[in-house]
Amino acid sequence: MLRFLVLYTALGLSANAAAAADLEALKAGDMRKLVVYEEPLPTPALPFVDETGAERSLTEFRGKVVLLNFWATWCAPCRAEMPALERLQADMGGEAFQVVTLATGRNPLPKIEKFFAEAGVSSLPKFKDERQNIARAMGVVGLPVSVILDADGNEVARLIGEAAWDAPEAKALLQAVIDG
Repeated sequence: MLRFLVLYTALGLSANAAAAADLEALKAGDMRKLVVYEEPLPTPALPFVDETGAERSLTEFRGKVVLLNFWATWCAPCRAEMPALERLQADMGGEAFQVVTLATGRNPLPKIEKFFAEAGVSSLPKFKDERQNIARAMGVVGLPVSVILDADGNEVARLIGEAAWDAPEAKALLQAVIDG
């Protein structure tokens, strides 16, 4: 776990704009906060659970570009951001793209359901990283954190903090990752 944290921190700080020129050129609005990596980073194959308690893994999303959003029910910026993630999934979700929301830490299902109802969210998954294993392995220390995974399941970019993920500049950037 510590190895992943060190790796993510070191590589995140050494992002090279020249190697990711296409994505860098698309950074506008909230996407200016996006850190684009020189080389894609592997993601841990650790389990998380869905709303039924069944184990799931990021590996099941291979073949799709994924916007992995770490959040929590107590997080005010997460509450503000979640409707934009819902709209993004409605606009772009499908064969090539998926928004994956992952509540990290203690987030009981009734609180997640209440949070989603209050935010008007109905199509996003209610996945939980209860022991924060994935969050720790990926170096997530604050919330919200959104990670863009390529179709091979590797991290290509990360945004710390709230963002308007349904804005045209966010969609253009995500489409560029999908188009590869």
